[in-house]
Amino acid sequence: MPQRLTPLEIMTRLVSFPTVSRESNLPLIDWVESYLGEHGIDAHRWPDPEQSHKAALFAHVGPWKEGAVVLSGHTDVVPVDGQPWDSDPFTVIERDGKYFGRGTCDMKGFDALAIWALVEARYRSLKRPLQLALSFDEEIGCTGAPPMIEAMQGVLPKGAAVIVGEPSMMQAVTGHKGGCGYDAHVVGYEVHSSIMHTGVNAIMAAAPLIDWANQRNAENMTAEPSALASVFDPPWTTCHVGMIKGGTAHNITAKDCHFMMDFRVVPGEDPAAWRDAYLARVREVEAQMQAIHPETRIDVTENFSVPALKPEQDGEAEALVRALTGDNATHVVSYATEAGQFQEAGYSAVVCGPGDIAQAHQPNEFITVAQFDAGRAFLERLLDKLEG
Repeated sequence: MPQRLTPLEIMTRLVSFPTVSRESNLPLIDWVESYLGEHGIDAHRWPDPEQSHKAALFAHVGPWKEGAVVLSGHTDVVPVDGQPWDSDPFTVIERDGKYFGRGTCDMKGFDALAIWALVEARYRSLKRPLQLALSFDEEIGCTGAPPMIEAMQGVLPKGAAVIVGEPSMMQAVTGHKGGCGYDAHVVGYEVHSSIMHTGVNAIMAAAPLIDWANQRNAENMTAEPSALASVFDPPWTTCHVGMIKGGTAHNITAKDCHFMMDFRVVPGEDPAAWRDAYLARVREVEAQMQAIHPETRIDVTENFSVPALKPEQDGEAEALVRALTGDNATHVVSYATEAGQFQEAGYSAVVCGPGDIAQAHQPNEFITVAQFDAGRAFLERLLDKLEG
């Protein structure tokens, strides 16, 4: 009989793989595939044809029929660079009722629980199947989930209800904002700063675009939110620039400036409308630049696009999670997940996982022992329901 690891043992192993989004996740995928194989579970790997160092993995346990409950998580984590950790980020340390380590909260804690549940399900007589879906590149815009979801079609029987285990304190989250991001490269014209009026400063040309975001935020903040948006915090679409780089010296007009504009769009609003409004402002600024030097320009490319999770009328995933947790309150979040992508593919979806999102991406990231145990108890109840 192969060894059946505990959820903590699995989480410890998963955290030990430094699967920062810029790095490979294949060692982790190799280990999961091997561990599931030891228990007679055939795992299916989807290698990214554009990134040979990354892959998704999915598996099915129980009767070979449609209607499975799908446990979905991502394998990548955010960097630890420059963060003041008190211990090795890639070693799980238990202290003061908490498990510390990069990804313990977001979201290798849930991944470990889901892998544990799949193996436990292998030794039960399920009447309804259980599936596992592990994606990559969630932290850079949920770009790995859509091709994984597409690859699952025709390989596994179509699942019905998806539980995305992002940290929600085990509450049933039935809605989240969508997200989209656009990389901008402003190409200016270099001259000495003493005659800056004869050149085009790419950084200063970017400034009106960033200020456009400030103006839209101010407008959105004071507008009356829709009924659908009113439950979110904040109850409006946000426009944000988190990084910017450019220029070569203080006395030269900047030739280049790079930044990304991202939008967190409330359900009920069209992300494409926000894109079009932003691009219209980009073209206005570009025209002003080219009036001085025609060879200047602004290149904009889509970096990511994640659909919102829309509350479902009589949604199966929501009903299932509420029955398992006893949580009947309304919960929505402003972060995006692959739940909206599963929903677009025809699945019912909900977000429910252990841990507090406030700990995600932080130095000394942790999940409390109590939350981790609550996640295990939740999945034990799910297994009982699938067997009954």
